[in-house]
Amino acid sequence: MTGGIRRAGRAGRIVTGMAAAVLSVGAVAGCGADGAGGGSGNGRAGADPAAVRTSPIADVLAKLPAQVDGAKVVVGKPDAPRTAQVLVDPRCGSCAKFEAAGGETLLKLAAAGRVKVEYLLASFLDRGGASGSVKAVNALRASVDAGRFAQYQAAVFASRPEGKFTDELLLKIADEVPGLRGAAFDEAVAGMAYEGWAGEAEKAFEATGAQGTPVVLVDGRALGARDGSMFDAQAFARTLQGAGIG
Repeated sequence: MTGGIRRAGRAGRIVTGMAAAVLSVGAVAGCGADGAGGGSGNGRAGADPAAVRTSPIADVLAKLPAQVDGAKVVVGKPDAPRTAQVLVDPRCGSCAKFEAAGGETLLKLAAAGRVKVEYLLASFLDRGGASGSVKAVNALRASVDAGRFAQYQAAVFASRPEGKFTDELLLKIADEVPGLRGAAFDEAVAGMAYEGWAGEAEKAFEATGAQGTPVVLVDGRALGARDGSMFDAQAFARTLQGAGIG
């Protein structure tokens, strides 16, 4: 990322208000926006790195609505009293660890109607086409149309490969999400139907000034990174309670 905050039209305006809060988060987040620190593993201790996995709360996630709002995907009930903003890159190992811990905690609260979650899906680790982050973001965007975003996102992070995301892997993961595979989804994955949207999401991420991922913001304040609580489900529940969500 070049110095300063990059503006990105409407996508940039969506998140400009977060910038001051997240400029320094890169010092403590796991994956740097300079393309370094992708991490290894997938967040499930002792898991086979070649396996495709789903979330242990997939039944809960199946009931969560999701919709696209500009460069964001918003998960949860629109009238939820609180909002959390989550910045992640699909190839970020620390993001996978977050999704397996604090991310599940956050989505359980979303299912209970206590918070809605706005996801900014970054792809900075894909510079040079090396990681497949853009492919993953494209597939995640397509899963919104199929009404399966929350389930699929959890499965994508749980199945994060040691190498890069490929169409074959993304479709294999989708096989484990009931109701996701179909002509429209498969064609969107193979044809990169949402590559442009993935680019707008990356620009919106850059416009926040964040220097790494994962980042969780509530009321413009970054939560759980400095104390590491975002990587522990119970600890992050307490962190969220401290922010008035619980």
